Amino acid sequence: MIESLNDAKEEMKRVDHLIYVSLKYTRTVDVLKNALNRMIDAYDFIFEALLRKAMEEEKIEEIPTTPIERGNKIKDLYEEDQQIIDNVELFFLIRKIWRAPNPEKEQEFRRHVTMRVMVDGREELVNIDIITQYYHFQLEFIRRIESLLNAEQED
Repeated sequence: MIESLNDAKEEMKRVDHLIYVSLKYTRTVDVLKNALNRMIDAYDFIFEALLRKAMEEEKIEEIPTTPIERGNKIKDLYEEDQQIIDNVELFFLIRKIWRAPNPEKEQEFRRHVTMRVMVDGREELVNIDIITQYYHFQLEFIRRIESLLNAEQED
């Protein structure tokens, strides 16, 4: 469990660098997409840690294989925890944004570089400010899961 969480932290270090260094000098949609991909990978590691914990506690018999199944299983296991539910929903949204075909690129090489995509019939925008909000939301989630897993180990 802990190694999965450490892998998630490593991915978040890469996201941090992409947001605070790469986007500063290379303001392109490709950098935004790369950051989204790293965030997806970090969520995968976090979900793996949570599901391993659930297996150890015999709440589930096996870990689902697909990201959607994993997210839905976590939502079922932690239905009372709004922070976990919100992060699973963000994970689903980020995956849809990342996988959306033909993102529109606006103001590349400028401060307000923006990626526009259609997701579930509505337009989603990703720019430096939005991806930074996603990043901080996910960082807080990692801290929460880390304390949750550490509390369980101390018992």
